[in-house]
Amino acid sequence: MSCERIALSPDPIDVATALADIYADDAGGVCVFLGTTRSETSPDGRPLAALQYEAYEALALKQFQNLVAEAESKFPIRKTILLHRIGRVDVGQPSVLIAVATPHRAESFEACRWLIDNLKTVASIWKKELWDDGQTSWVAGTVPSPGAPGEG
Repeated sequence: MSCERIALSPDPIDVATALADIYADDAGGVCVFLGTTRSETSPDGRPLAALQYEAYEALALKQFQNLVAEAESKFPIRKTILLHRIGRVDVGQPSVLIAVATPHRAESFEACRWLIDNLKTVASIWKKELWDDGQTSWVAGTVPSPGAPGEG
């Protein structure tokens, strides 16, 4: 069984602390995925100012726990950290950090990729683009249903 740290927070992700926390004496491979808000422009040329993440927090945290448990059944994970921002995340700032420690590097790469790929498909987290002119648009595939918990 691994040691895990899972969180959803409006606070900036503390990458240095996460890196310090992921190391395990019996892990020879540590893989970290850091997803950041990238600079881009809309099709009509407006620059992106930020992303806004909304979540059904209780469900999303349960989904994170389930993902980590499933990853632990597939890979020899010693430690896992899964952190995700909610609220506004400006360009250049991290919105998600996934780190896994395993006995060997190949396992850590596979487990980290499996976690981020599955997180993006199952987590109750929605993402809206905030353009510099004040306009907004939901990112395809992340639009909450009307009245969904966490919508706002």
